[in-house]
Amino acid sequence: MDALDLLVRNTSEVLTLEGTHREKAEVALTPRPGACVGVRGGRVAYVGPEKELPAGAVGPSTEVVDAEGGFVGPGFVDPHTHLVFAGERSAEFDLRNQGATYLEIAKAGGGIVSTVRATRAASEDELVRLALPRIHRLLAHGVTVAEVKSGYGLDLENELKMLRVVRRLGALTPMELVPTLLCAHAVPEEYRGRREDYVRLCIDEIIPAVAREGLARFCDVFVEDSAFTVDEGRRILTAARAHGMVPRLHADQLTACGASELAAELGAATADHLEQVTESGLRALAEANVTAVLVPTSTLFLRMRPYAPGRRLRDAGLNIALGSNVNPGSAMSENVALVLGLACLENGLSAAEAYWAATRGAAQSLGLQSHGRLAVGDAGDLVVFGCASYRHLPYHLGVGHARVVVKAGRVVVRQQMNSCA
Repeated sequence: MDALDLLVRNTSEVLTLEGTHREKAEVALTPRPGACVGVRGGRVAYVGPEKELPAGAVGPSTEVVDAEGGFVGPGFVDPHTHLVFAGERSAEFDLRNQGATYLEIAKAGGGIVSTVRATRAASEDELVRLALPRIHRLLAHGVTVAEVKSGYGLDLENELKMLRVVRRLGALTPMELVPTLLCAHAVPEEYRGRREDYVRLCIDEIIPAVAREGLARFCDVFVEDSAFTVDEGRRILTAARAHGMVPRLHADQLTACGASELAAELGAATADHLEQVTESGLRALAEANVTAVLVPTSTLFLRMRPYAPGRRLRDAGLNIALGSNVNPGSAMSENVALVLGLACLENGLSAAEAYWAATRGAAQSLGLQSHGRLAVGDAGDLVVFGCASYRHLPYHLGVGHARVVVKAGRVVVRQQMNSCA
């Protein structure tokens, strides 16, 4: 065997996640007690007992990482973020804590449109500078892949600018970024009273321009009473699909508005949020095999109830993914550990189901079949945790335990921490 580039040894267990979401999650995680992991050429080359490593596997150039009894799993995949933006909305946060609602703040000129003003005014260089620390905080939690949406430009020039920033960030950081066009995030101020003109702008100009530059893999629409109607969402996503982009939806977050049914109708990759999903919407998603992306930090941040019914979605047979929803208005946090804890405490998932949702389930939602898993041949993205079991992650609420983060076989984060066993 040719020498490995990296070997991680002395683990409590390695979670390879070679199962499916239809299995019991504890089984789907496919734990390998005491295994080691070898990476070569950016791909997993060996998983198994250290004593069975082939001759020549460890050479002079092999980097050896001692897990010190911690567990190892694939890098986290964050399937829902808004990492690129300018400005901040701490004043709105304060207003919400005094009783103002999300919709009241939006109608008063705050909300998404306030971030649009700041983002339009920022240069590409400034947006890159502002986003880099957010990416590094996610990396420190063990996130090696993240989806990133536009949606704070809301015109041709600025939506293109945001997606170009995403492309630049992907070249500047170890994190793999998956771009999503979200021109249908809100109706911009200059189009108030002219909704149809803005929908036509999305369909006739923004989507074709993004497709020509190859700037987005997905197209998302915020279907909501305060954003876009089901019919508008259908038209925009149908146009995007004709240009090679895969549909996704912000669905049933604030009201039950038929967005889940639309996601099923369109065969969307994901329906995200789902706090207000109805039983008919849930059944439609299950029948269409749409992944449910839960973002519980956002529900907490907005002081809303209920949380998305993760237990019912899981029991209905849906693949579940967990996202941070990092954004300036409804989830200003890169704390993936908090996401895992809330998914158990409030969405009703088990620790194993939450871990699946943050790794393999999320990767599948983005169409990344070799990510979120540690089988031979998969991407060499992995995390060495400072605890012996994945069950500790949601239990030790809001505390990150990623000690070493590896992207494509290269150590990109190394943090000192005491064992939490």
